[in-house]
Amino acid sequence: MSLLIPENLTVAATGASGSLFLKHFLLTVERDSRVKTVNFIVSDSGLRVLAEELGVEGRSDLLRQIIGASSAKIQQQANTDIGANVASGSYPSDAMVVIPCSVGTLGRIANGTASRLIERAADVTLKERRPLVLCVRETPLNKIHIRNMSLAADAGATIFPLIPTFYNHPSDADAMAHEFANRVMAHLGLAQPGAYRWKG
Repeated sequence: MSLLIPENLTVAATGASGSLFLKHFLLTVERDSRVKTVNFIVSDSGLRVLAEELGVEGRSDLLRQIIGASSAKIQQQANTDIGANVASGSYPSDAMVVIPCSVGTLGRIANGTASRLIERAADVTLKERRPLVLCVRETPLNKIHIRNMSLAADAGATIFPLIPTFYNHPSDADAMAHEFANRVMAHLGLAQPGAYRWKG
């Protein structure tokens, strides 16, 4: 992981349950003044899950529907646009987070199948040796999933399963999702004020 503070992030959402965790991650990067630019990509399956879990309707004004406001720093990219900025290693993205990451997306990333922008951006992140965090959401896991997690980890990705903490006694699902966002941000070198820290 880079010692530099990441200012330019790529964030992707795919077709796994966990839209509330995406929402809180986007809210966290929006509030963090150290993050200057976020390229945000949603797959078609991710959009369907957002509709079912957060009531999002269509692609128009998507960010406002998710976090309740527009953003000057978060820019949406089309998953079909394989020529977008994040598809090139010359574009200075510092890190990428896929939240939630379906096992289908995991498999395509692990095996270098980059026919859509999410997988291409992840492939670029790995080849440029930048941090790639895959918040995998699936249970139970079969051997294909486990092998693909191993392949992705061997290529340089961090497998960061979408599992909330309970030792901090969260009051509700929003508190769980908020603390998970804090954990991912800390992993990227963007520790958050007020994040829970175990004291023993």
